[in-house]
Amino acid sequence: MQAQNAPEVPAAQNGNHGALISQLALRRVAIDTWRENVAYLHRDCAVYRAEGFQALSKIEVRANGRRILATLNVVDDLSIVGCRELGLSEDAFAQLGVENGHMVAVAQAEPPESMGALFRKISGERLERGDFLAIVRDIADHRYSKIELTAFVVACNRDELDREEVFFLSDAMVATGHRLDWHEPLVVDKHCIGGIPGNRTSMLIVPIVAAHGMLCPKTSSRAITSPAGTADTMEVLATVELPLEQLRDIVRDQRGCLAWGGTAHLSPADDVLISVERPLSIDSPGQMVASILSKKIAAGSTHLVLDIPIGPTAKVRSMPEAQRLRRLFEYVAQRMRLSLDVVITDGRQPIGNGIGPVLEARDVMRVLENDPRAPNDLRQKALRLAGRLIECDPDVRGGDGYAIARDILDSGRALARMQAIITAQGGKDFDHNNPQLGALTFEVSAPDSGVVAGINNLQIARIARLAGAPKVQGAGVDLLCKLGDTVIAGQTLYRVHAGFPTDLEFARQACSKTSGYYIGTADDVPRVFVEF
Repeated sequence: MQAQNAPEVPAAQNGNHGALISQLALRRVAIDTWRENVAYLHRDCAVYRAEGFQALSKIEVRANGRRILATLNVVDDLSIVGCRELGLSEDAFAQLGVENGHMVAVAQAEPPESMGALFRKISGERLERGDFLAIVRDIADHRYSKIELTAFVVACNRDELDREEVFFLSDAMVATGHRLDWHEPLVVDKHCIGGIPGNRTSMLIVPIVAAHGMLCPKTSSRAITSPAGTADTMEVLATVELPLEQLRDIVRDQRGCLAWGGTAHLSPADDVLISVERPLSIDSPGQMVASILSKKIAAGSTHLVLDIPIGPTAKVRSMPEAQRLRRLFEYVAQRMRLSLDVVITDGRQPIGNGIGPVLEARDVMRVLENDPRAPNDLRQKALRLAGRLIECDPDVRGGDGYAIARDILDSGRALARMQAIITAQGGKDFDHNNPQLGALTFEVSAPDSGVVAGINNLQIARIARLAGAPKVQGAGVDLLCKLGDTVIAGQTLYRVHAGFPTDLEFARQACSKTSGYYIGTADDVPRVFVEF
C-alpha cells in the first residue's frame, strides 16, 4: 500500500506512559538487519516531526495485541517508505506478524529497565543474578540497540566475568527462552567450541549413539564465520528447518535428529548477542560458556561431551588455557545440573579432507559407508567422542564405549540409522561418489620439497569462505595433504572449488598471499599432548 492511499488517523494517548500513539500503515522493507529490529520513517512524516523522534532512538510498534521494539532509521526516499507509512526490516516485520498495509500504533519506547545494571557493568562492577536476568530479558525482547548490545559485550569481555557471573548469565539465557523436555532421564549431546575447519563429527556421533538406543536430539547452528556449520552440511542431505512438532516425532521414532535449532527459539538472547560478538571477533571464555551451556540445557540435554581442540591456530592455543576453560565449563555445568565430560583434542589442523558443505557431507557419508577413501582422522575422532557419550549409559562399563561405537559403525548400523534420519527429515539426492562441487577450480602446490609442518586453520577457513562456502554448497577447499605428509615441490596441497568467477578470484588472491601450509621438516611439526 502506498503512503498516499493510507488514511489519516488522529493520535491518541497511551495509557501506559502518557506518550502520544500515532497510527501508520505498515510497510515491509526488504532489508536483512541481522537480529536487530529496525523501523523506517520518512523525514517528512507528520509523526516523525510531531513526536520528536530521533534517528537511532527506540520506538514501540503495536498491532493486533502484539508489540515489538525497534531502532528508528530516518529515510528521505519515498520509494523506501511513504510519509504515512512505517517501514519494518525483515526481522521486525516477521516478529510483529501482521500483513503489509495493516495499521499500526507507533510511540516513543521507554528505556529498558536494565539500563542501570548495564551502566554498572560498563563501570566495571560485579553484577548479581537479578541484574543479569533483567539485562538478558531486555536483550531477548529486542529492547537493546546494537550500540547497547556492543557496550554489554565489550564490558563483559574487558572485565572478565567471574565464574558465578558466568553461571548467572547462563541461567538467565535459559530462563528467557523455550526449554525442551524429552521426558527421558538420559538425553545426550556433543558440542565443539569451534575453530577447526571440517570436524563434522556430530553427523557421525548422532547416528552411532542413536543406533545404540540413546536419545540424541542434535539442534545445531548455521555457520556465521566458518565455511560450514553442522546444519549447513546436513542441509546437503536433508531438510534441517523443521517445525518443533515434526522434530519431536523424528526424535521419538529415530532416537536422534540433525536439525537447525532456530525454529525452537532456544536461548534467544544468545542469538542476539552473537550478532555483535562475531563482527567484533569477541569470544571471551565467560560468554562462550554461557552461550554453549544455555543452548544445551534449553535443548533438554542431561549429559554433554564437550570437545576443546588446542593448537597453534585453534581458538585455544595452550594446555593451561584449555584447563582453565575446562574448569569454568565444569563449574557452571555443575551449578546447572548438567553432566559434563570435557575432552581436550588435537586442533593443529582441519579434521577431514573437505572444507565446505558438500565436501564435508562427502566425508561424512564415506565414513558411514566404511569407504576406504574416508578420512581416518574424522572417523577416529568421531568414534572416540561417540564412545564417551555411550559410556553415559549406566549399563556400559567405563572404557568400553569406543569398541561399542566402532562395532556400530563397522556393522552398518550407524549408516542405516543415518539414512532413516535423512528420510524422516526429507532426504535429498546426494552421491558421495559424484558430489556436486563448484565447477570453477584451482590448485595450490607445495613451493618446496619437505614435510607438511603446519596448516593454518584460520587461513584455510578464510579461503573456503572466500570461495563461496557455505552459501554456495559446492564451494570450499579439498585437502589432499595433511600434517606430517611428505611432499615434493609442485605437488598439489589442496584444491579450491567455487561456483562463481568473482569468488574464485577472491580465493586465489588470498592463496597468493599465504597458502595456509608451511613446508619444513619432521622436527618442525608442532607437538600437542591431548587425549586424542
